[in-house]
Amino acid sequence: MLRLAATYVRLVDRFNYLIGRVMMYSLFVMIAVLLWSILSKQIFVVPSYWTLEMAQFLLVGYYLVGGPYAMQLGANVRMDLFYGQWSDRKKAWMDSLTVLLLIFYLGVLLYGGIDSTSYAIEYNERAPSLWRPLLWPVKAVMCFGIFLMLLQAVSELIKDIATLKGVEI
Repeated sequence: MLRLAATYVRLVDRFNYLIGRVMMYSLFVMIAVLLWSILSKQIFVVPSYWTLEMAQFLLVGYYLVGGPYAMQLGANVRMDLFYGQWSDRKKAWMDSLTVLLLIFYLGVLLYGGIDSTSYAIEYNERAPSLWRPLLWPVKAVMCFGIFLMLLQAVSELIKDIATLKGVEI
């Protein structure tokens, strides 16, 4: 059982690490889209109606798909009033309790996201803007990011349980 858990942690951590490193560079794509928005308005005097929504869609992918990478690195925000003074074992207890709540939340979020994505595909849902892009691609990216975060949360739970048992993973 320990070998299976260690394999799971290793595979999920490696996959989220690689995806996170790729998503770091999507920031440059977002910058390029916003730069095009500025240039088209100022130089060409033709506003691009798609740039703001595209930048928002890219930001959704940047945060949600890159989020598990941040969780893996411990770059998420914690209330450090007491946490920094606790022992590793007490931190593992608290982290395991909070990650269980996170797993529940992500499960509910994923359920709703899949339902919303299937609705968007079935009814060809579009954004209510001048550009009117299809919404299912961004909703699918959201579901993918939430799923990756769920996998990473389970990985973190396994690491916390291993810390509590005194086992190295």
